[in-house]
Amino acid sequence: MSLKSQETIGANQRKITFTVERPVFDKAVDKVYRRQVKNITIPGFRKGKAPRAIIEKMYGKEVFFEDAVNDCIPDAWDGISGEITETIVSRPEFDVVTIDENGVELSATFFVKPQVEISDYLGIAVNRPAVKVTDEEVDEEIKRVQTRNSRMIEVSDRPAQNEDLVNIDFEGFVDGAAFDGGKADGHQLKLGSGQFIPGFEDQVVGHSIGDEFDVNVTFPADYQAENLAGKDAVFKCKLNGIKYTELPAVDDEFARDVSEFDTLDEYKADIRKNLEEQHKKQADNQMDEELIDALIGKLEADIPEVMFENETENQVRDYDNRLRMNGLDLKTYFQYTGLDLDGLRKQMRPGAERQVKTRLALERIGEKENLTVTDEEVEAEYARLAEQFGMEADKVKEAVDRASIEADLKVKAAIELVREKAVVTEVEPTPAPAIDSEN
Repeated sequence: MSLKSQETIGANQRKITFTVERPVFDKAVDKVYRRQVKNITIPGFRKGKAPRAIIEKMYGKEVFFEDAVNDCIPDAWDGISGEITETIVSRPEFDVVTIDENGVELSATFFVKPQVEISDYLGIAVNRPAVKVTDEEVDEEIKRVQTRNSRMIEVSDRPAQNEDLVNIDFEGFVDGAAFDGGKADGHQLKLGSGQFIPGFEDQVVGHSIGDEFDVNVTFPADYQAENLAGKDAVFKCKLNGIKYTELPAVDDEFARDVSEFDTLDEYKADIRKNLEEQHKKQADNQMDEELIDALIGKLEADIPEVMFENETENQVRDYDNRLRMNGLDLKTYFQYTGLDLDGLRKQMRPGAERQVKTRLALERIGEKENLTVTDEEVEAEYARLAEQFGMEADKVKEAVDRASIEADLKVKAAIELVREKAVVTEVEPTPAPAIDSEN
């Protein structure tokens, strides 16, 4: 194999021509003949026994050429692509230029990584939310743990009240007639939850076990069932049972039951520490997102579309792998969500574009800053991957080449440099959206 020519046919598109010597091609043709002859029938010969010369005479000497060329391409490309100094980012498209007594001349068209420029990447001004943990946050976490460790207590000596879980039978009537979906026996309802029509739960409050009573309500005007919207209704109800949630007392005994600590103060201090770590990670992530937005804004590059397409496919495959780890697959996911593969690709596309641009920016920063990695850092990364995937380090080294590891570590070093040199302003954190505890 030998490289004949290289040419630029677009901003990041290249075309090369290269040759496969005649002896190599002839050997491939003979191999194709031996593979296919068993399926060829020629009059006067048993099936699979026709000589190559007879087949070529009947069907033309080029009968085996196409498959022979296809057989030659992988080895030829492996030998030639190493001579291309630019980074190839797409599958090459091959064409036959000529086949003659000298061999085969082929062309390959492909895209390469674009030239990238970026400036003013040190000293970027960003905001970072202040890391603060309030007493209310600590109390909310304790309340969540309380709820997880609560128990339901049967009530027999008092009427129902808000926050109770009641068991009721009911049947609804409009204009004296029962309606579809308006009847249930043994229904569990938490009073005050707003599950039922406005006014219903309030009228259960105050009744005792065994009581039979009417609940009078009006369906909302925008109720989903049009035949009931805006109608007055009477529900015939019977209260079968009452339970309430008993929360454990928040004291040292509670701390010992739910944690490794002996006192409530120690437990609260640990909760505060964990919340601070969570807030710090969130603040760091938010700052990094701002830094990346800024870097992408400073990036100058004509990026081939194929790079975005390839990264989109990578993210789809990664998502499929994550689904499989949880006992699902894309087919099942599509059934649940109503999406299809094109819809998922569309969802993944913005993140893929962001990933490609971020990587290009950080790689260029690494080049401009002459960032290097040590052997110790490379070995540590192999060890980390081995632990993450439960593999031996030697197996990881077989699967992931050193150049890839070094490239990833340089990208990591680049973002660390940008982060270190950023001009950071601490700001008040944005309040988290309220969470409905009933959901």
